[in-house]
Amino acid sequence: MNQKHQLKSFIALILLALLTFPAVSQNKVDLSNSINSGRLKTANDTAWHKIEFGANLNQGSFSSNWTGGGVNSIALGLFLNALSEKKVGKNSWRNDFQGQYGIVRNKGQQSRKNVDRIFFDTKYNRELTSKWSLFANVNFLSQFGNGYEYSDTSEVKKKVSGILAPAYLTEAIGIEYRPVPYFFVDLAPGALRQTIVIDEDLYVNTPDQKNYGVPIGKKVRTEAALIQLVANFDKDIAKDVNLKFRYLMFSSFKHPLNIDNRLDAQLTAKINKYVNVNLGAIMVYDEDQSNKIQFAQALSIGFLFAF
Repeated sequence: MNQKHQLKSFIALILLALLTFPAVSQNKVDLSNSINSGRLKTANDTAWHKIEFGANLNQGSFSSNWTGGGVNSIALGLFLNALSEKKVGKNSWRNDFQGQYGIVRNKGQQSRKNVDRIFFDTKYNRELTSKWSLFANVNFLSQFGNGYEYSDTSEVKKKVSGILAPAYLTEAIGIEYRPVPYFFVDLAPGALRQTIVIDEDLYVNTPDQKNYGVPIGKKVRTEAALIQLVANFDKDIAKDVNLKFRYLMFSSFKHPLNIDNRLDAQLTAKINKYVNVNLGAIMVYDEDQSNKIQFAQALSIGFLFAF
């Protein structure tokens, strides 16, 4: 699948998500609260939803006699975030989708992706107290298209990842602590995680990589967690400045001391109603991928539409 097809697939997924993501429809809605806080209220329940769509475009060009050096380049990134929460009595349901895809093209080089992420989490909670609840959730993490490792001296590339290669599917039941609406911690002993690599030949191009922990010749590896911890934060920390992060810790029964850690963080600042600046970072430590900490960071300015 080439870059254009991957971009078309992402745009199609955005349109599908906009059409199918749960819309909130309630009777006896308090319109003043809805307009001011985005939270819809009735006598018996509350609901809240937010959808954000954005596009970032970066471009640079130089004349042929530019003495300072440089290379013409263009980069395009798209993202879609959709969040829905609903509570009826002691029961609540939360759905969170995040999709990102971006490509960069430098003069004299093929197009290369610089960001690619699919994240979906759906969770049911049963309230015990005002701050504690039991939960059950399913979580999915993967990417839209193929990823390549490029040679430093040529355009020779090796495929190192793809859609569902890898993908992570996790099912968990546990207890949640939510002291404030914008922050919660989930603790789940015995969570199950499937690591999926549908391309059984992926390791052939990069024999030094660990195939994401999936045994060679297999497509799925299932692990049971001794403990899984998830911490989630999403709040406006200043006027028109939002910080969100999600931290995951996974310790398996088989290798309890080889703890997987992943942190996804994003800081978004609105310049005006439709223009924003994004600073995103990802940190991963997973011995099934690398013995060193992995880090990715991106800074962009672009268009944002939220409703």
